[in-house]
Amino acid sequence: MQILLKISRLIDSLNEWVGRLAYGLVLLMVGIGVWNVIGRYLGRYLGESLTSNVFIEMQWYLFAIIFLLGAAYALKHDEHVRVDLFYKDWSQKKKALANLIGTFLFLLPFCAMAIYFSWNPILNSWKILEQSPDPDGLPRYPIKSIVIISFALLFLQGISEAIKNWVILKSSPQNLPVEDTHEL
Repeated sequence: MQILLKISRLIDSLNEWVGRLAYGLVLLMVGIGVWNVIGRYLGRYLGESLTSNVFIEMQWYLFAIIFLLGAAYALKHDEHVRVDLFYKDWSQKKKALANLIGTFLFLLPFCAMAIYFSWNPILNSWKILEQSPDPDGLPRYPIKSIVIISFALLFLQGISEAIKNWVILKSSPQNLPVEDTHEL
């Protein structure tokens, strides 16, 4: 059991680091967005183009990276979408069972299918070094790779959450942690 918890902590550490990286990219994305707006209007006033498709696509790419890499981080911190109609009143063990079932029936198969069905299109994008069709556009193949990376991280975080929920299910009632299951 301790080995599984160690694996869970390693996965949690990885996704914590990736999530903080994504969080830091928000400032960069906002800065580029502000420049896109200011540059467009200031450029019109000066009669000179101060922004380009590179900046617009960079902002879009950063948003995609933040969203995709933030998914595993959100799951780790239990900030994902959940219908709490019944769940909020359940015992810790009942919540752990529901989480475990949801992880194995929905999350892990969904991540595996997303990776499987994304693999060939992303590989083809790398083979042709796909570029944006827009003038001065950025390459598309690196940003497409983030799809597989994000689902792999989400899959790993699902494994970590399954381990933590398994530990809760196997614990005796007096040994159950009082704090959130995500801090095991």
